[in-house]
Amino acid sequence: MCIRDRLEIVQFEQEIISNKAKIKKLTPEFAKHSSLFHTKVEVEGLYQSLSEHAGLNGLIISKIEKKKKIAVMKPAPASSKKKKKKSDEAPKKTIAYYKIPVKYEIRGNFLGYIKFKRALSKSKKMLNFDKESIKVVKADSTSTIVVNGELTILGLSNEFN
Repeated sequence: MCIRDRLEIVQFEQEIISNKAKIKKLTPEFAKHSSLFHTKVEVEGLYQSLSEHAGLNGLIISKIEKKKKIAVMKPAPASSKKKKKKSDEAPKKTIAYYKIPVKYEIRGNFLGYIKFKRALSKSKKMLNFDKESIKVVKADSTSTIVVNGELTILGLSNEFN
């Protein structure tokens, strides 16, 4: 093996080490953002996950309904805010991400519901509980509760167009 080949091998090995360091540095940033947004497949898996957690805690999901997605727009660049077009046409906006509301109704006992919420909090994906109402069923001797609520998940614009 000639000196030129050895130098290329050493250079290649140094690039590998450098790239591994870059990947290690970027991994926490990726993990932070990947837990915030859901893919289409993960949204469908959410229903399965909710059902499994409910069943393990003695709860029944009596209603789950995905609502219409809500587009969240990227802020307009500063330069486009200052310039007014003569034709008064709106600047083209781009979608940053979507909010996907999901309404639900769960029946069971309060302790089971607390355990259910705790299990969901340990999930790698983020869920935002926007509304929640817990009512005790009065004529029931088993202390049944009915929880009505709405949670929101976030989806990237390229996944939900």
